[in-house]
Amino acid sequence: MKKVIIGTVLLLTTALSAFSQTKNITVAGRVIEDDTKEPAVQATVQLLSLPDSAFAAGIATTAQGYFTLPKVKAGKYVLKVSYIGFQPTVLPLQLSAQNLNKNVGTLALKTDAVMLAEAVITAEAPQVTVSEDTVAFNSSAYRTPEGAMLEELVKKLPGAEVDDDGNVKINGKEIKKIMVDGKEFFGGDVKTGLKNLPVEMIDKLKTYDKQSDLARITGIDDGEEETVLDLTVKKGMNQGVFGNFDLAGGTEHRYLGRGMVNYFRDKTQVSFIGRANNVNDMGFSGGGGGPRWRRSNGLTASKEVGLNFASESENLELGGSARYNYRGTDAISTGYSENFLAGTSSSFSNSNSKNRSRNMNFNADFRLEWKPDTMTNIIFRPNISWGKSESGSWSQSGTFNEDPFTLVPNPNDYLDLAALAQMDFNEDDDPLKSIRVNTSNNLSSSEGNSLSANATLQVNRRLNARGRNITLRGRLGYGDNESEQYSSNDTRYFLTTGDVPREDDRIRRYITSPGNNYNYNAQLTYSEPIARATFLQFSYQFKYNYRESDKSTYNLALADSEWKLGDPLPANYADYKDNAQSKYAEYKTFEHEAMLGLRFIRPKYRLNAGVSFQPQNTELTYRKGETDTITTRSVFNFAPNVDFRFNFSKLSNLRLNYRGRSGQPGMEDLLPVTDNSNPLNIRVGNPGLKPSFSHNLTVMYNTYNPEKQRGIFTNAGFQSTRNSISNSRVYNENTGGWTITPKNINGNWSTNGMLGYNTALKNKKFTIGTFSRVSYNNQVGYLTSGKGSEAVERKNTTTNLTLNENLNGAFRNDWLEVGINGTISYNIEKDKLTPANNQKPYNFSYGANTTILMPWSMSLATNLSNQSRRGYSDASMNRNELIWNAQISQSFLKGAATVSFEMYDILKQQSNITRSLSASGRSVYQYNGINSYCMVHFIYRLNIFGSKAAREKMQGGGGFGGPGRHGGPGGRPGGFGGRRF
Repeated sequence: MKKVIIGTVLLLTTALSAFSQTKNITVAGRVIEDDTKEPAVQATVQLLSLPDSAFAAGIATTAQGYFTLPKVKAGKYVLKVSYIGFQPTVLPLQLSAQNLNKNVGTLALKTDAVMLAEAVITAEAPQVTVSEDTVAFNSSAYRTPEGAMLEELVKKLPGAEVDDDGNVKINGKEIKKIMVDGKEFFGGDVKTGLKNLPVEMIDKLKTYDKQSDLARITGIDDGEEETVLDLTVKKGMNQGVFGNFDLAGGTEHRYLGRGMVNYFRDKTQVSFIGRANNVNDMGFSGGGGGPRWRRSNGLTASKEVGLNFASESENLELGGSARYNYRGTDAISTGYSENFLAGTSSSFSNSNSKNRSRNMNFNADFRLEWKPDTMTNIIFRPNISWGKSESGSWSQSGTFNEDPFTLVPNPNDYLDLAALAQMDFNEDDDPLKSIRVNTSNNLSSSEGNSLSANATLQVNRRLNARGRNITLRGRLGYGDNESEQYSSNDTRYFLTTGDVPREDDRIRRYITSPGNNYNYNAQLTYSEPIARATFLQFSYQFKYNYRESDKSTYNLALADSEWKLGDPLPANYADYKDNAQSKYAEYKTFEHEAMLGLRFIRPKYRLNAGVSFQPQNTELTYRKGETDTITTRSVFNFAPNVDFRFNFSKLSNLRLNYRGRSGQPGMEDLLPVTDNSNPLNIRVGNPGLKPSFSHNLTVMYNTYNPEKQRGIFTNAGFQSTRNSISNSRVYNENTGGWTITPKNINGNWSTNGMLGYNTALKNKKFTIGTFSRVSYNNQVGYLTSGKGSEAVERKNTTTNLTLNENLNGAFRNDWLEVGINGTISYNIEKDKLTPANNQKPYNFSYGANTTILMPWSMSLATNLSNQSRRGYSDASMNRNELIWNAQISQSFLKGAATVSFEMYDILKQQSNITRSLSASGRSVYQYNGINSYCMVHFIYRLNIFGSKAAREKMQGGGGFGGPGRHGGPGGRPGGFGGRRF
């Protein structure tokens, strides 16, 4: 037996030795696009042996275009590089054992002119194309109104969603950054890009998952991947100066002004933006893709000015931006809510409020990426921000032990304490007396300033051509903020404790809250190739974070019983510091993080798998009232992750991603301290809180048929959290207030799925699309019935199944676009402990839109859509809203200028209602807003291209000043940029 083992070992040793001697040559290089010099991402690189052209090795290029083939033996080969839209490149190679690391340098792929010419001449622009995990949209396949910004185009993209706050999701994934030709635009800020980039400069839009600087350079998955929207500027517009200016005025005192000037020259971009408006940053969506359907939660005026630049040479990339923003909001709201209690009862609340806020901020960021040689990469990212805020609010609220709408048409008319004080409190004077619990009137104002700065330096060194590399990264951060607040609160209680009426609360406070923080961390990462295209990865990081806050509260009612909001501070206010409501907290957190992972790269698939371990120690110094303590906490977090990608082809891709995360409760939540600064919302800490752990699983599949212009996008996800932190809310039936305690709870989970399908019909002038979604949310929370020692706490489960379908179709030719669309969203809401609250509401809409390009450079765009709600227990929610928008525009000066007249919500039927549902209750709020108005716009386009040949090309091709040409949808005769495919 011993001889057999020795013989086997010798045989294996001999075989490995022979293998290492015959297959020990690596071939490396880089692939770029010849016209743009951009890296050819995921190009196919094959090594074929001669003379039979047998496959010897193969791999796909990285995000920077680099490749390193698996080892081969010496001999004669042919290196073949293939990339969609470019001519294949073939390079003969003679590999010798005297040169074990063969670097072929940079290979530039030339555009496949024949294929592109055929696409331009014979085909309409496909709406969507797919290449692996990148989804691309052709701007010219979607018509937008004159002067439209990027947001109007994004709304029309299949699978795109833009919410009331301007957040964007495409195919269910939230867009985190906007880029222009692969470079960050104003630090990637999504809202800045949506509001300031004119549609007419955009050729294509690509969405994909962009890795962090660390992951992109090292290949180590750090969990900071972001979904980005990358815009490609139209050819011919990147060699000069171009801009767009828009001035508008309208009824209801509406105004808008915005401008953008760009200088693009090869790899240099400079953009200047400025805008001001009081239309809540809304634009016209009349050209297709549905109605203008965004809620106006108040009236907002905004101003912005900014400068962005990016430059790139062979070894150096620079970029940065600076911008100033002002935002003022005046919001008036009325609302009501139902808080579920255990059993069949509920607590009801109604409120009126007015809020005024003014926010100013300045942000500046810079980015440097330097490659001093082919093996070294250095990235430096500093940024700074400053902000100032002012706000004031007024509110009235009341709590009832029965639904007040059963007694009066509008309970919100009965919330003024001054009016109640004048009543005799009989049934005739106050019809809600029998169900009142409390009424509260509040006034407050606040001011704040903040300053923060951060800087990150990352140095990477490749140690060989096989993938061994080491990276050092450091980060520093600093923040300083301060605020002061005045508040005036009066609460009246209507129920008695036994036979004794509860004393009313009258609170007058002045609060100062200075705070500061700083942090630093250092990280070392190392990647080691252990087999063919297989890497072992290690990362260690140390983090330190310091945070201090000092809240001082002064009882002005004791300093001056006559003090009211707006008066100067009483001279002796400092003598009445309320130690019970003041708080000092100082955090010192030390954290170590070690990560171990494996990465496999194969021609058909990629696999990243790893786990990180995070021991953490936190020290809290805390003083509040009689509590004066220093407490420490040591915890151990871990986070596994798996990312698997399989490429069936260049046009078909499957991805599976899993991430686990452990989280710790806040230190102050663990202290047995009571915060009763608001007598109607008392918060108590819980030393027994446990860490939570969340699971997130996502599966995505994309495929595309270029011949039929047919795309399918689908994904499914599952999220679950163990020991998630929920608020246990104990209701005080005498005061109508709540005592809130954070507690762990299990049972929170959700799942979702999405299927998008988009295709052109036979003649490519008709397109149809469908976007289907399903989601199921299982939310758990605590409900309490009874009071005092008899209070009983029970776990409540609320489930919500949502089914959503969107179907649209469009016809386009050279002068006409007609679209129809329909959506339906059906919900099944169930509440376990209070089944009387179950309901099955659904929303549906249907409508049509059209854009007509008329003679004499005139265009007409309009849409009409009926929005309906049904099945809500609140009858006021079950309503129809017929929304009609229209625009007519006239271009002149050879397309350089346009005048347009826009009408919004012509029938004046759009409302501003928001609704929410959770395991503890439901609420409905209605806000002020101006939805119906008219505006006249004057738009001017500036084009100064770098050479006479470039200008003539733009003009002759139907661009600025040209006659226009027929063929692709989306162009305008003689309009800016012409017609493109």
